[in-house]
Amino acid sequence: MLVNSAGHGKVTVAMGSTLRGMSTEETARYVRLRVDLILEVDDADAVIGAALERIAADEDMPGDERDHAESAVTEDTAEALAYLVDPFDLVSEVPGVELAQASWSSEQIDYDPDSPDWDLDVEDGEERDADDEAEVDRA
Repeated sequence: MLVNSAGHGKVTVAMGSTLRGMSTEETARYVRLRVDLILEVDDADAVIGAALERIAADEDMPGDERDHAESAVTEDTAEALAYLVDPFDLVSEVPGVELAQASWSSEQIDYDPDSPDWDLDVEDGEERDADDEAEVDRA
């Protein structure tokens, strides 16, 4: 069973409270897939409207949570995107896999595609070496 904390960007499989050790065979079955997206929002009203429609269609959402969600997506386009982007949708059609857990977040950022700070080949926290810097300068 998937549990979605709407707009808060977390989907997890409901499991029992008893933890047990996993064998090597079991742990090899799990893969962490990291995806980093930068989206350009051309029509914030369309994004907010779609998020409001999704909230309105969620019959299981309690009224006070619905009020909070509607307020959040109306005030913040990034929050609206968190309601619209669902990792389950990304992998639901992939044969042979089942989503075990997912979390995601969204935030508004200052983005400069020409800045080396936004090089997708470098992991967060990694330092560039001289060869990497030379490649960026030639690009």
